[in-house]
This record gives sequence, C-alpha cells and structure tokens, in this order.
Amino acid sequence: MTDASDTAQPLSFYDEVGGHDTFVRLVDAFYRGVAADEVLRSMYPEADLGPARERLTLFLEQYWGGPTTYSERRGHPRLRMRHAPFHVNPDARDRWLHHMRAAVDELSLAPLHETTLWDYLQRAAFAMVNTFEPTGIGPQAAGRSRGALPVTAVPRVPAHDDGDA
Repeated sequence: MTDASDTAQPLSFYDEVGGHDTFVRLVDAFYRGVAADEVLRSMYPEADLGPARERLTLFLEQYWGGPTTYSERRGHPRLRMRHAPFHVNPDARDRWLHHMRAAVDELSLAPLHETTLWDYLQRAAFAMVNTFEPTGIGPQAAGRSRGALPVTAVPRVPAHDDGDA
C-alpha cells in the first residue's frame, strides 16, 4: 500500500503563502502607495490602475508557482523590455521598493517566506533600472515610444600614432 504523502507534490511558494488572496492583498497595498506617488503614478498611462494591478498580480502568481494566466494572456514576461519605455532610475526604483516594502509588511508572512519574497522583489527592482538620469530630465521623462530604445552616440576615437611616443 502506498502512503498518500509518497505521491504528493510539494507545495509551491504560491500555495505556501496563501495563494491568490495573498498576492491580491500584496498588489492592492502596493498600488495604494503608487497612486499617491507623483513619480511612479506618472508611469501608468491608464486613468485607473486596475489593469496594472491585474498584470502585476498575474505575473507574481505565475512566478511563484500559481496559475500561468499571465503567460497565456501576455506571452513571456520580458520584464526589461516591458519596462524600457519608462524612466526607471534609482529614484523610481527606491520609490517602488518603498511601496512594495510596505505592502509586504502588511502580509505578515512567516519570516522565511517574507525574506524569500523580499529578496526577489529587490533583485527585480534593481534589474529594471534603465537610466541614471534624474527624475524629470531627459527623453525618458515623458516615456519612450513603445519598442524604441534610446540611441546613445558613441564618440569615435581617432587612431593613435605611437610613432612619436
């Protein structure tokens, strides 16, 4: 006779932390902060943050082992590409982390789960930085055109003649 625990699948992080309800609570708390943040709020073209809220919830659920609805609807996450049109500098990153930290704290997760989630969120936030221009300065301030990356001119260095050195 086989014990049921022998064939049981291990729980995903998604299941361990409470599934859909936990991720909805996280994202709702996060977007409460974003809604009041003049720098971050300007990055969301929709008048209502609902579509962004849904995308983040679906992404996080999928990343942590929940339903694959995000990929079914939107394809591969391609986070860097999807954030390229926005002016994500260290200030924006830090503001994002500030609001996300408050949201994580509201969940009151077990210490291991909190640390695991927070570690990922920090790494993701740092990876999204795509400029070091100050907020409100440069072509990204109004958002880049979709699909276009900034073109940076690289100065040509003339050939150096070592004959007289």
